[in-house]
Amino acid sequence: MNKLVSIIMPNYNCEKFVGETIKSVINQTYTNWEILFVDDCSTDNSIKIAESFKDNRIRIFKNEKNSGAAVSRNWALREAKGEYIAFLDSDDIWVPEKLEKQIKFMEENGYKFSYSMYEEMSEDSVPLGKIVSGPKKINKRKQFDYCWQGCLTVMYHADTVGLVQIEDIKKNNDYAIWLKVCLKADCYLLSEVLAKYRKRSGSISRHGYGKLIKWHYKLFREAEKRSAFVSFFMMLRNLFFGLIKKTKYVKGIKA
Repeated sequence: MNKLVSIIMPNYNCEKFVGETIKSVINQTYTNWEILFVDDCSTDNSIKIAESFKDNRIRIFKNEKNSGAAVSRNWALREAKGEYIAFLDSDDIWVPEKLEKQIKFMEENGYKFSYSMYEEMSEDSVPLGKIVSGPKKINKRKQFDYCWQGCLTVMYHADTVGLVQIEDIKKNNDYAIWLKVCLKADCYLLSEVLAKYRKRSGSISRHGYGKLIKWHYKLFREAEKRSAFVSFFMMLRNLFFGLIKKTKYVKGIKA
């Protein structure tokens, strides 16, 4: 339980949230981690806030031009030194036991790829009364059905999976990573709420079906290099299983 965890944290204009996000990592009960913070030419003070944390476990990188989350994550993954890779966007937060519990879950069961449940909150950190879960086991076929995992909950074993690099797509680039990781390992659910996801006005879940169709199609056509016909078919499957996730795996919290 002393293995280094590399935390992939892309950032763009998150000055309102990034301090709370980094504090949620610093407050982890598991202390052997590094943050790979990649700033994508922010025009606010978010990078100054990140730099204000005088902690040598936080490694800061700056894109030369605004390039998007896919490019930022690729850079962080190339720089990662950890035996485990975890992901946390600069507006979400972890509960203090997140890393400790997830590493224990993986080590005790021999899992190489895992995720957990998470809670939704508003832009102002107000709980929205929803818990998001997913299938207990996601194999390769099931991973292609839908992006079941919340990015902020995912962890995988770096030596098993190897270096992951994805195409420069503007949306669904976290899903593009899972599609590559699932070729090396099945993903298992830790049935505890270990993170809090901030629902913001610009998030992919807030857009209409027209844009969702476009982004899911581009994922399979451009990132997965599938034919137009296969990409269209897989896009339709994604939309179908997205409805399944909302009805089966998104639950309200009982008062």
